[in-house]
Amino acid sequence: MKKVFVGVKLKRLREERGLTQIAFAEAIGLSASYLNQLEKNQRPLTVPVLLRINAAFGADMQLLSDGDEARMIADLKEVFSDPASGENVSLAEIREIAASMPAAGRAIVALHRRLRHVTERGDAMAHELGLGAAGLATVAPMPFEQVRDFFYRHHNYFAELDEAAEKLFAEAELVEGEVVEGLARYLEQRHGVRIGVRKPEGEAPNRQANRDYNPNERVLRLSARLDQGQRAFQMATQLAFLEMGEPLNRLAREAALGSPATHALARIGLANYFAAALLMPYRAFLAAAEAVRYDIDRLAEQFGVGFETISHRLSSLQRPSAAGVPFFFIRVDRAGNISKRQSATDFHFSRVGGACPLWNVYEAFAQPGRTLTQVAQMTDGRTYLWIARAVRHTVGGYGEPDKTFAIGLGCDIRHAPRLVYSKGLDLDDPAAATPIGAGCKVCERPACPQRAFPMIGRPLVVNENRSTFLPYAAKPA
Repeated sequence: MKKVFVGVKLKRLREERGLTQIAFAEAIGLSASYLNQLEKNQRPLTVPVLLRINAAFGADMQLLSDGDEARMIADLKEVFSDPASGENVSLAEIREIAASMPAAGRAIVALHRRLRHVTERGDAMAHELGLGAAGLATVAPMPFEQVRDFFYRHHNYFAELDEAAEKLFAEAELVEGEVVEGLARYLEQRHGVRIGVRKPEGEAPNRQANRDYNPNERVLRLSARLDQGQRAFQMATQLAFLEMGEPLNRLAREAALGSPATHALARIGLANYFAAALLMPYRAFLAAAEAVRYDIDRLAEQFGVGFETISHRLSSLQRPSAAGVPFFFIRVDRAGNISKRQSATDFHFSRVGGACPLWNVYEAFAQPGRTLTQVAQMTDGRTYLWIARAVRHTVGGYGEPDKTFAIGLGCDIRHAPRLVYSKGLDLDDPAAATPIGAGCKVCERPACPQRAFPMIGRPLVVNENRSTFLPYAAKPA
């Protein structure tokens, strides 16, 4: 193992657990002075120490080794590939920032995102007004982006909500896969809330509410078009608002940074998290997932919910004392827009120029209903197993618009043998992996025939007397 210095990450892990250096050192069997040297990057992290940390705190080794660093390198490459930066920053310098100055790296990325938002909004406003340019103003990230980053900072796991949901499942005497009656009984007995079926007339189907709660009447009306799993999820979400108000507000304030819109979106996201944890209580769900080797269809049948809900829940199994496979979850539409992304670990999701067209999440649209697998390798050599399936949601009858998404669930290749989806795949042959990238504009692969854009910051080789199979040829770095 090469010398790896992870002082900042190790200190952050300790502070997240609320431990002093002495308590943390005792937990992993080291002296406080040795831990102090590790945190100050005076000693490299060794394999035995890494294994002790993993055993004591259940931290995924990738989080302490190069996961956060890889994500930051990808983000910084996007920043310095922007011609507006005015600097040609080498990959070596970017790696140094990510490894030694992560706080500075995060600040650079945050400033660049703010600049991008300002520029995009200015261009849009100028177009609306028929102007050639627009003045710039300081604009914060969009509320949904703040919420998404908030979930990412927590590795898509909220212990307080998960444990409360697990306790409530037992107290309400709910039954796996058949929770609707139990939730209805609990809502009425505990909160005086009755359940009704909503059949609105004269309203467009795509505008009908799935869940409509009237606090004055104490009636929760659910759409008649919802199946049992969807009804259970909506009931559990409303129960989160009724019973978990204080923790929802406290966590939402952390995400909001003073923005009312972000606070409201964060409350909804956290209530949805609680709902999933209630329908799929942590220990029972993890045991079931391990027993069927994370077979999503079998889990969906057992817990009475859909493919997307199971996939989303699998990405949140990061309880320190009992962690599941660290997944990343993504939902994309046909145009390549990423509408959801949650991660228990790191993957190089691109924010510039769309994702890689060789990624199997896009192939899923061509084979609806089938679960596709792919061993994919990023440009830094890290390899992943990806599962993808297209899902469709409809309302109304013929001619009504529907929603179609591709759901992707991925994990580092070292976890792949634990998954049923690795069956028949050659996990040890590097040549069997599909080479993908974080996005065409920042991808370093020079010989990709699927490239949609030239690389930012790399001059093109243009020769009118020569035609090649590759769409864009760049000069060597």
